[in-house]
Amino acid sequence: MSKPLILVVNDDGITAPGIRALVEAVRPLGDVVVVAPDSPQSGMGHAITINKPLRLHQVDLFEGIQSYHCSGTPADCVKIAVDKVMHRHPDLCVSGINHGSNSSINVLYSGTMSAAVEACLEGIPSVGFSLCDYRHEADFAAAAHYARIVSQQILANGLPKATLLNVNIPQLPLDRIQGVKVCRQAVAKWEEEFIERQDPYGRNYYWLSGNFVNHDHGTDTDEWALANGYVSIVPVQYDLTAHHGIAHLNANWKL
Repeated sequence: MSKPLILVVNDDGITAPGIRALVEAVRPLGDVVVVAPDSPQSGMGHAITINKPLRLHQVDLFEGIQSYHCSGTPADCVKIAVDKVMHRHPDLCVSGINHGSNSSINVLYSGTMSAAVEACLEGIPSVGFSLCDYRHEADFAAAAHYARIVSQQILANGLPKATLLNVNIPQLPLDRIQGVKVCRQAVAKWEEEFIERQDPYGRNYYWLSGNFVNHDHGTDTDEWALANGYVSIVPVQYDLTAHHGIAHLNANWKL
């Protein structure tokens, strides 16, 4: 039988250290193909390119690995990989390793997770990995260790239909990580402001700033797990239906 076919994507760009760590983590598990943005695409969410052409070029960045950079978004990378690059349906899509957390509400803004969601839409078992460390010198060793373990589990045991995983790894060396917690997404948000500045011509411009505030004090959340030294695994889905809202509308609205 052929080896598992693994698609590797990210949002930090094909030259980011996180994707190199992820490629090396999953390389022993199957045949790996990389399709990633040609420049950083953080915070792009699930954007797709519809108003200009996409460019796709093969590159030689990972020894023995077929790899391409794409001019589009992370979701574009998955779409074009499935349609133009992969010779068969992938057995797994891994996205990341993102340089920074994608826990809680950050999943909505994340290009890393949107690539994984797009793969899930294509029927590919998928997972996004993020390291909770924004430093330039971040060490991806522990994140790569857990990326391999989680990827092995997905290949061996699969995932529920229309479900993918959001995996975040705390900023700790491997020997200080307490283990893994399967948990729910914390109820948190960004309290944002736009800082007003002026350019050299006296014209106003705005720079987004803000603080991440966790309003959820439950001990079963991703934020609790990360704060206590655990790797968090949150199963997520692309069906955004608020099922509890259906009963409320049917019971209370006069339509």
